[in-house]
Amino acid sequence: MSHANDDENDDEPFFQPGRNCASVRHARRFSLLIDGADYFRVLREAITRAERTVFILGWDIDSRMKLTPEGADDGYPEALGDFLHAVAGNRRRLRITILAWDFAMLYAFEREWLPVYKMGWRTNRRIAFQMDGKHPIGGSQHQKIVVIDDRLAFVGGLDLTRSRWDTSAHAPDEPLRRDANGAPYQPFHDVHTMFDGDAAREIGMLARERWSRACGKRLAIRAHRAAFEHDPWPPSRRVDLEDVDIAISLTEPAYLGRAPVQQIRAQYLDAIARARRSIYIENQYFTSGTVGAALAASLAREDGPDLAIVVPRNQSGWLQEVTMGVLRARMHKLLKNADTHGRYRLLCPSVPKLGDEIVNVHSKLMIVDDTLLMVGSANLNNRSMVLDSECNVSIDAGADERIRRAIATMRDTLLAEHLGCEIADIVRERDARGGMNAAIQALLRDRDAHRTLVPLDPQVLAELDQLIPPEALIDPETPITADELVDQFVPASTTRPLIGRFALLGAFALMVVIVAGLWHWTPLGDYVNLKSLTNATRHVDALPLAPLWIIAGYVVAAVMSVPITLLIATTGIVFGASWGGVYAFFGTMVAAAVSYSLGSWLGRDAVRKLAGARVNRLSERVAKRGVVAVVVLRLLPVAPFSIVNLVAGASHIRMRDFMIGTMLGMGPGIFLTVAFAHQLVASLHQPTVGSFAVLTGIGAALIGVSLLLQRFLGRTDRHEAHEGAPSDADKPRASDEAKRASALRENGAMPRDAAASPKNERPDEINS
Repeated sequence: MSHANDDENDDEPFFQPGRNCASVRHARRFSLLIDGADYFRVLREAITRAERTVFILGWDIDSRMKLTPEGADDGYPEALGDFLHAVAGNRRRLRITILAWDFAMLYAFEREWLPVYKMGWRTNRRIAFQMDGKHPIGGSQHQKIVVIDDRLAFVGGLDLTRSRWDTSAHAPDEPLRRDANGAPYQPFHDVHTMFDGDAAREIGMLARERWSRACGKRLAIRAHRAAFEHDPWPPSRRVDLEDVDIAISLTEPAYLGRAPVQQIRAQYLDAIARARRSIYIENQYFTSGTVGAALAASLAREDGPDLAIVVPRNQSGWLQEVTMGVLRARMHKLLKNADTHGRYRLLCPSVPKLGDEIVNVHSKLMIVDDTLLMVGSANLNNRSMVLDSECNVSIDAGADERIRRAIATMRDTLLAEHLGCEIADIVRERDARGGMNAAIQALLRDRDAHRTLVPLDPQVLAELDQLIPPEALIDPETPITADELVDQFVPASTTRPLIGRFALLGAFALMVVIVAGLWHWTPLGDYVNLKSLTNATRHVDALPLAPLWIIAGYVVAAVMSVPITLLIATTGIVFGASWGGVYAFFGTMVAAAVSYSLGSWLGRDAVRKLAGARVNRLSERVAKRGVVAVVVLRLLPVAPFSIVNLVAGASHIRMRDFMIGTMLGMGPGIFLTVAFAHQLVASLHQPTVGSFAVLTGIGAALIGVSLLLQRFLGRTDRHEAHEGAPSDADKPRASDEAKRASALRENGAMPRDAAASPKNERPDEINS
């Protein structure tokens, strides 16, 4: 294909270190690894060839996952943790360093406790494991990196964790696609990169820097400058491209005096502006307002490029679908309105016989024309552009036809996988029809009979669109301090003398810490669980005034931050659907009222001290207060039950509004959860088709009631000012931000009263 019409500035360097990348380094070899089976197999092979160092950085790491569930003839155990221990044990000079994101311990009661000990990484003295918690509120360590001997690096979108392995066939009946518990999961598509040379050594330095920040001390292991004889490159994997320069780009938030780094966002915007013929994107999310506005401007150009975006058909999980899914629908509407020349396609992979399952597109890849390849950990959402720690690698072909052909082949390989055809078919149709999207259209097939890509046109109910805010709660773009969030939710006018109350607060906090420690490091944890709570509740039922004791138990449990869902389920199992529902409802309401009153008595400053870091997911829209605000908090579980109660009590939300909102937001769910728990036990004891049909019906009702509540709330709020509307302080800080916000409003992706300020433009993660 001729490139005579390419940008006249192709000969000028695209990468600008310090602005749209951190550095540009040479690699002798580069390969694009498509899907987990390809990546995990060569990674395992490379680790077995390691001599000195292995660095692993990830958003999530699971020691039980199998890199090669199909089997590996290398003599090492299958599970990742056992495999790494065995490799380290066989090589006296090898050190393995693992850095994983320290998820918010705010949710420790609802999540697996201290995975560092659960996974047993510390059993070998040559394996060092560290949880990385050095991030601003709401941020995460999202880089997915492995570096071996500072000579071979892997960078991309795949974590070494559960439910990631899959072949490029994404077959609906793949027997090896099962998690550590043996449960099957849906097809999973992702891409990673492998490269060596100075570029790999640079990634090794980045890994050391991340470790130093997380631990507060530097690693004693130095980078190996000398080229020792052995080569960690896996012999079984072909090289896709030789002798190429690779740019390393980062996102790092401002934190502890460090300036923010936003090279990935700058590179995306530069690449979109440079595009002439085609932009091909695969991404888990598509919600970034900045990137969306740049793509809209590209579509509006008369000589703009084709744009094809491959995403999952829907977001995984109901909560993500009604949050990130809504934001994606808004972005899709923006691009549709800008696409006056018919060059935009939003697509999802389809594999026959998958049923309700989807191919979970988890990639973070963009290919512009045949000249620019970008792969890494950064999603196309706001938090990956500014808030999370990310790492991308990029290749710019410039005028080098050899590199252009390699990049084009990588894109065509991905398209051929999704369309269920050969690479030659992609090349033939593109050359014959003169464009990428025309080739895709020509190769689309019957989704019921063939693997193919399916056009998407995501829509969202107007009521749900009004309920989901366009900013901080869903996809944050800038860090907000805990004090700022508390200030917005808990008015300063409630401040009062606190000398005695701080003493009480300290005693309370110490008691919670002691109980938590006993719970997880002593046999106490064996007694405080669903089974033990069920037995204890049955004993309480035999006591005089049993209902009052049960309600008192709810109050004590709420103050101690025992998960409310666990209590409700226990009540349903013990007392049945009818009385269990009554007990759970009144117990929850009384517990909410008592902890609300405790928050009101403690006041703003005390609650700030107790829950400042725990309210990092409360949205600015809650500052409006009232019934709707409380129901939103109950429907979107952004903070634990007891924390919501305390913060509400310390604010100006009236007790009446708080209780009504709690009843509306939790009442239907309480009765359905109790019924579900009771029916589940009954179905297990007497499994029949009818009993499981009832169980399924209750589960469906849980989802249906939540949707109905949201529609009702949307109607009640329809004629009011949008809850995300800015104050006078939240004005645009730069002309380009104002223009972008204006474009979003005009195209329907942002309400007309929404803020143009970067602080208010984004909605919660769920980066993975």
